[in-house]
Amino acid sequence: LLEEHPHPGVVLLRLHRPSALNALNLQLRRALAEAFTRLDADAAVRAIVLAGSEKAFCAGADLTEYRDADPLEIMSRRMDLLWDAIGHCSKPVIAAVRGWALGGGCELAMHADILVAERGTRFGQPEVKVGIMPGGGATQRLTRAVGKFRAMNILMRGEPFSGEDAFAWGLASELAEDGQAEARALVMA
Repeated sequence: LLEEHPHPGVVLLRLHRPSALNALNLQLRRALAEAFTRLDADAAVRAIVLAGSEKAFCAGADLTEYRDADPLEIMSRRMDLLWDAIGHCSKPVIAAVRGWALGGGCELAMHADILVAERGTRFGQPEVKVGIMPGGGATQRLTRAVGKFRAMNILMRGEPFSGEDAFAWGLASELAEDGQAEARALVMA
């Protein structure tokens, strides 16, 4: 996780696992929770922008960490606390989403207060295709954002959808041209 300070009071948190398309492993999840907790308590911070890379905002959970884990080990990781640090942040959080935002990456973007998506972004909740449930709140957040029937279609089919669709359906707050989401998010911050 890289931390930048592009303007006074604005912090840009950049997911930086390029070899894994910014997939969320336990180390990155903990770094996000720690950063959000710290920044939320910092009176000098007025807004947080969350970004990834050109190729991927976040490709989802790093499934290699689940392959050999039993259910008790997975439960002991307390992922709910890691998500809560982001979801309960009192500072405005703006997600600048480009590239892939799948599974946990889509859920991470939905934890933001404002979601700026590029036209070429590919969102999705593909968990059904590997036989698991979304674990970061998609069943609730997606339903609130796009409505029950569209959410059920997304969750049960696991097919990706575009940034344009995300904006038209109410998931994205704003639609940016490709290459412009981060700049737009920083202007909004």
